[in-house]
Amino acid sequence: MAVTIIAEAGVNHDGKLEQALALVDAAAEAGADIVKFQTFRATEIAAIDAPKADYQKRTTGTVESQFEMLRRLELSDEAHHVLRRRCAERGIEFLSTPFDLPSLRFLTQELRLPRLKLPSGEITNAPLLHAAAATGVPVILSTGMCTLADVEDALGVLAHGYLGLGDPSSSAFAAAFASAAGRAALAANVTLLHCTTEYPAPPAEVNLRAMGTLSRAFGLPVGFSDHTEGLEAAVAATALGAVVIEKHMTLDRSLPGPDHKASLEPAALAQMVRSIRAVETMLGEADKRPTATESRNMMVARKSLVATGDIAAGDPFTMANLGVKRPGDGLSPARYWDLLGRPAGRAYRAGERIEP
Repeated sequence: MAVTIIAEAGVNHDGKLEQALALVDAAAEAGADIVKFQTFRATEIAAIDAPKADYQKRTTGTVESQFEMLRRLELSDEAHHVLRRRCAERGIEFLSTPFDLPSLRFLTQELRLPRLKLPSGEITNAPLLHAAAATGVPVILSTGMCTLADVEDALGVLAHGYLGLGDPSSSAFAAAFASAAGRAALAANVTLLHCTTEYPAPPAEVNLRAMGTLSRAFGLPVGFSDHTEGLEAAVAATALGAVVIEKHMTLDRSLPGPDHKASLEPAALAQMVRSIRAVETMLGEADKRPTATESRNMMVARKSLVATGDIAAGDPFTMANLGVKRPGDGLSPARYWDLLGRPAGRAYRAGERIEP
């Protein structure tokens, strides 16, 4: 199955529709499968006095509050429609992350998105997760800042929502997760993304091996949401079996804004896509057997048993008269010790390949 590559435009449009449209174009030209934005209303997701993260302070300063920053980065409902139309024109899927219930309803009821991306910061937001699952739409769930217990709790909420069960509660969520029907609903609808929630993420904290841990723990498809600088982590995650790669993109890393500096510019994004596709091809099949091109090279690269001197018919093969040389179209050298001491069936001149 091909890796799904999500170009995370996020809020790198800086609240400007034309910049958002340019991000769609750049993602399509880079070869990404999906371009993803973020849908929210500042009044729904942050208190007036909510502090900024350290990385947001570094990139946007401390004068503006988180609430003010978010309000400046909102996209209108009409802007979403315009962006979705541009995506259709460019042949790339439009996706967005809802951060609040009104935004969730807008994306699923008005835009009718075929899937949703739920971010790491909302993984404990049980009302949002439950409402997302209740729509029946598949979700991609990021797991940054999480323990396995956190992920299990979130999956219980999603399972309960997908099953359409009544009376949400912690015990009901746990029962839904443990049930066969709940596991089936999760398997049909949920992809997990390993993630390190820092911008940019320090290489020593990326922990790509956690992808395997998530896969073994929950039996779900697992991908990687990459917040590192560069493209190496995304390519390595592909080699480790990621089914989805999400990577922030920007038109210019020097632009002011919270996420630009942890994003790839268009040329680098295109290189990441090419590298991921190359690694996909290299992963190939699990069978260990000669490939078609190897089969053509076997005769040239391998060796055969040969006479290293003249051998008369009936003379025994010895270490002195039996050797190994290319090409490999004669008797395999693996038979060397089987022949030692046996009489030659016919006479051989030096250099002749030994017949079976």
